[in-house]
Amino acid sequence: MIGLAPPEHDPDAPQTLTTLPVGSPATVRSYVAGLIRRHGREFTVLVTVNAAAVIASMAGPYLLGGVVEKLSAGERHLQLGRTIALFTLALIVQTVFVRMVRLRGAMLGERMLADLREDFLVRSVALPPGVLERAGTGDLLSRITTDIDRLSSAMREAVPQLSIGVVWVALLLGGLTVTAPPLALSALVALPLLVVGCRWYFKRAPSAYRSEAAGYAAVSAVLTESVDAGRTIEAHRLGARRIALSERRIREWTQWERYTLFLRTVLFPVVDLTHVVLLGAVLLLGGAMVMQGWLTAGQLTTGALLAQMMIDPVGMILRWYDELQVAQVSIARLVGVREIEPETAHAERLPDGRDVHADDVSFGYRTGVDVLREVSLRIRPGSRLALVGPSGAGKSTLGRLLAGIYGPRTGSVTLGGAELSAMPAERVREQVALVNQEHHVFVGTLRDNLLLARTDADDAELWAALGAVDAHDWARALDTGLDTEVGSGGHTLTPAQAQQIALARLVLADPHTLVLDEATSLLDPRAARHLERSLGKVLDGRTVVAIAHRLHTAHDADVIAVVENGRISELGTHHDLLTANGPYAALWRSWHG
Repeated sequence: MIGLAPPEHDPDAPQTLTTLPVGSPATVRSYVAGLIRRHGREFTVLVTVNAAAVIASMAGPYLLGGVVEKLSAGERHLQLGRTIALFTLALIVQTVFVRMVRLRGAMLGERMLADLREDFLVRSVALPPGVLERAGTGDLLSRITTDIDRLSSAMREAVPQLSIGVVWVALLLGGLTVTAPPLALSALVALPLLVVGCRWYFKRAPSAYRSEAAGYAAVSAVLTESVDAGRTIEAHRLGARRIALSERRIREWTQWERYTLFLRTVLFPVVDLTHVVLLGAVLLLGGAMVMQGWLTAGQLTTGALLAQMMIDPVGMILRWYDELQVAQVSIARLVGVREIEPETAHAERLPDGRDVHADDVSFGYRTGVDVLREVSLRIRPGSRLALVGPSGAGKSTLGRLLAGIYGPRTGSVTLGGAELSAMPAERVREQVALVNQEHHVFVGTLRDNLLLARTDADDAELWAALGAVDAHDWARALDTGLDTEVGSGGHTLTPAQAQQIALARLVLADPHTLVLDEATSLLDPRAARHLERSLGKVLDGRTVVAIAHRLHTAHDADVIAVVENGRISELGTHHDLLTANGPYAALWRSWHG
């Protein structure tokens, strides 16, 4: 068949932009099989009820075939009252069972969809933090929203309806074979046309739908990044470039949309033609067989009606199987996170102390491009280290390595002699925490937000944590105290109050090492000074690594490390580095004008 060609690929095509993996066919089959086994009882009930509905629907053709048979034999006592009563009874039974099929199918779909959502969320939360950071918001959002939305219809209807259609066709073919075996063979005349059309379609559809989904993820990524970095784009006059990139991603996505639409415009006419050929073959060949005396008129009537009834389930199977092509891509994107190796503890060694040591560390976000090169650093327990340097030097990256967010490409980062990258994320977070400029208040009560840090904390401990960060007064003033709803749609908190909640979580979690990436830099000066006093109480007695974009943060540190071009160029106290008159002294003079 000749038609619209798939869009050409280029190095920046949408399908190459996905950072989280897409599940392989084996992974998808394994997950779906497990999901079906999890709901095996519901599936069995659904198939049984559907079989009863189909058998009841076959009563009509058999009753009508019997009437035709009697008429053709010359009988005059047809007992139409009895036939109508049986037909009415079969119709009532069919109606009841069809209702049960639809109800149970919808319920099964909802349960499976809920399981899929929960499995994806649990598996995503368990991923290494560095994997989620590198994935970016666009790909994550498109999976959580668009792919789930696409799956909603499939899980609620496609899976149950496909099961119903298969049972329906099997029973109708069985009934046709029992009634008139030659007609069952004539029904196969339409099979080659259906096979050719479906083979052409399903050879192209899966990859096309995958590219379409990746294209939408690319559009989401560009739009999300543009909104998040709107001020930066405006400041650097990058608006035209971002608009051009957005238009290119939308154009690539719509090209795949048009191609998948073209595939459907070929498949559906083939399916309609198959229906015509099926019924026509049964009538023409069946009529010839009746004339030859191989079939009776009653058998032909019953067989023709059963063949006519087969049109609906065949169409249903193909329609929902097409829907499952889209769903399969979405499932593959959702279960793809299962192919990311979880953090295992087979090589885990328990920390023997609290000293943090980076030994000859190199790291890069892209292959062949290192942001940090051969960095070595030792941080004594209870000391304060400040990382300073020009923007883009690698300070925040080094901070994330020391916090265990990323693992080094070469070298090692250890806590008490134990490799951070070999420790489970939960074990790392018990001892090391990263505090940055981003502070998030979750929808829920103030208590719920605090209990994220330690689920077994009682109210006295929650109030003590709020008091430790000077949040006690405003929290007490809330209408319902800890039970006050905060976050989107709840009580509005100021940025300073939101950051105080984040710091109160730190007090509850009680890690012995903190990595601070300018936790107060996004606040106004008055709020920042107040919060820094609160932060000072939290830092007492802990090991602190402060990424200092403002040099007054570095002034009181025990040790200052100057990061330049991915390396540590200077290391020492504030006084020693000023005396050395090197890069730090130049930064200090520039900072103070």
